[in-house]
Amino acid sequence: MFNKNIKIILAVVVFALAVYQFVEGEIGNGIFLVLLSLIFVFLYFRNEMILMAFLRMRKQDFEGTKKWLTKIKNPEAALTTKQQGYYNYLHGIMSSQTNLTEAEKYFKKALKLGLTMDYDVAMAKLSLAGIAMQKRRKREATTLLNEAKKLDKQNMLKDQIKMMQQQMKRI
Repeated sequence: MFNKNIKIILAVVVFALAVYQFVEGEIGNGIFLVLLSLIFVFLYFRNEMILMAFLRMRKQDFEGTKKWLTKIKNPEAALTTKQQGYYNYLHGIMSSQTNLTEAEKYFKKALKLGLTMDYDVAMAKLSLAGIAMQKRRKREATTLLNEAKKLDKQNMLKDQIKMMQQQMKRI
């Protein structure tokens, strides 16, 4: 909604107001304003539009996800690098349903920009392995699948990895 720089400026202004309230003896107001400034700091690191898109994605509502992502105008200026990674990651997931070439582009860009969670990196690599397998690039698919296997520490993608390895044997 707001540019990332505006969020930091708002956090600083609200925090300065909190300090003023502490000096004036209004401790309750000061504590409330400190908590309010922490919300702006949180939203600096976690973009509210991407959070809403992830909530829509959890419900398998691709139209709602697309709606929230389209509200982000000029993602290079409005988002931090990791947020741009997740922006591309979500676009990759959505476009993997229809256009594999476009999805591959988004997943590669997301991995280049960086994703915070190992699970998300593993999921992106697993998706790229599936796309490579569809395009008959077995060596690349095997490499990506092994990387995804190493990153999947909680074994959440274990079944998908096994299924993909069995399909690789048929190629």
